Amino acid sequence: SSIGKKLLVLFLIVAGLYFAQEFLIPLAIGAVLATLFLPFCKWMEAKKVPKFLAVFVCLLLLLLGIAGIAALISWQIVSLTNDVELIKQKAVVVIEQVQLYIFNHSGISRDAQAQLVKDQQASVTGFIETFLGSLVGIFTGLILTLVYVFLLLYYRTHIKEFLLRLSSPSHRVESEKLIYRATNVSQQYLVGLSKMIFCLWIMYGIGFSIVGVENAIFFAVLCGLLEIVPFVGNITGTSITVLVAAVHGAGFPMLGGIVLTYGIVQFIQGWVLEPLIVGPQVKINPLFTIIALVLGELIWGIPGVVLAIPLTAMFKIVCDHIEPLKPYGFLIGEIETTKKPFGFVTKIKSWFK
Repeated sequence: SSIGKKLLVLFLIVAGLYFAQEFLIPLAIGAVLATLFLPFCKWMEAKKVPKFLAVFVCLLLLLLGIAGIAALISWQIVSLTNDVELIKQKAVVVIEQVQLYIFNHSGISRDAQAQLVKDQQASVTGFIETFLGSLVGIFTGLILTLVYVFLLLYYRTHIKEFLLRLSSPSHRVESEKLIYRATNVSQQYLVGLSKMIFCLWIMYGIGFSIVGVENAIFFAVLCGLLEIVPFVGNITGTSITVLVAAVHGAGFPMLGGIVLTYGIVQFIQGWVLEPLIVGPQVKINPLFTIIALVLGELIWGIPGVVLAIPLTAMFKIVCDHIEPLKPYGFLIGEIETTKKPFGFVTKIKSWFK
């Protein structure tokens, strides 16, 4: 039947994405990042900058951005090392409480528990080896991604011409519009996300500093960066902040202040920043946002979570331009009337237009 054939094709696509992830993940990340620098690269070429030099400058800016974020996080992590002794003391107390609880409820002595922990050292060593191997894989993937960014920007005209030749001459104009909108929605998402993260850094930094959170800048940066994962990321960052503050002996007023800061930031983000910065073209309804995140994690792991939203947004654009797929684009998209920005937000947005 036709439904069976469609399910078989869907299964083959998912299986192909899973088994080809080592090849596809760096390529997909490189393609998304290349669209981010595409307008700047075109602008430099319009100013008579040689194409190779323009692409190299874009790659250099990307490297500087990655290095800047890494340096900021590393600086804050170094400041956290001053609290290592306090964390060790807290950990010793917690371990003793856990050992006492196990002894009282299972009768396993502390010596027996220590022997069990010793028996697990081999598995811990294996975990460390696996972790180090993952770091090597991440570094290799980063280099490959940078190469893809450079080559995709340099050969973008050639690739675009290839995609246009795949369509019939009568559909060439429509295909060119589709390519433009797909790249534009990726740019819009990445630029909007960057602006959003920067605003979140400021708001979380101010809020956490007022509340009195130690290393407020670090946790503000952490909560902002985790915004890459919608819904789940900001809750995770705030939860980590609350837990670390509790380990440092924070009282309920400070913990309540952290939660209150999260609520205020989410209100400003949802009703002001998102309508003003992100825009409706990238909007995917919450149901399919969660579905995309879950499928991305199942197929590609953490990179899949990061790429889920921009790739789903591109897929929606494709569906909106192909007649048989338009119902799927409608299903994925957000209903514009469900959430309208405040009047002053609309007015501010009109100034930018």
